[in-house]
Amino acid sequence: MKMSDVIENFIRELFDDENSIELKRNELAGYFNCVPSQINYVIQTRFTTERGYIVESRRGGGGHIKITRVAMNRNDGIRHILSSVGDSLDVMTAEALVKTLYVNETLNEEQSKLILNACSNNSLSPIADGALKNRVRASIFKNLLLMFI
Repeated sequence: MKMSDVIENFIRELFDDENSIELKRNELAGYFNCVPSQINYVIQTRFTTERGYIVESRRGGGGHIKITRVAMNRNDGIRHILSSVGDSLDVMTAEALVKTLYVNETLNEEQSKLILNACSNNSLSPIADGALKNRVRASIFKNLLLMFI
């Protein structure tokens, strides 16, 4: 298992029944015997708004970080994702967003699979232009999500 995955799992376990946790970057880096920038990397890539988190960070004094898990009802969760998707959406981001909605029980397995299949590179294979493909994917993604509100 990669160090980033280990750090992510450790942080997720800290949430337990809490919606918010506070960390010190240097202490966490010391615990994992890594550089503080690796902690930053994990937080910036794994605890994003798209994945249902709000991160507040303060520099100095070891770097205080507060991570809040956003609790939303079903429709709020979908609206939040809709507002975060712009005019273009790559396949990896679409997959991450659907995974977030599924993990938060906003979408069920069947709905998740429907969106993932409709937005897959296979479904959009007739479109050769990558930029156009991402614009079409964003449109399909948003319209399918609107069906579930």
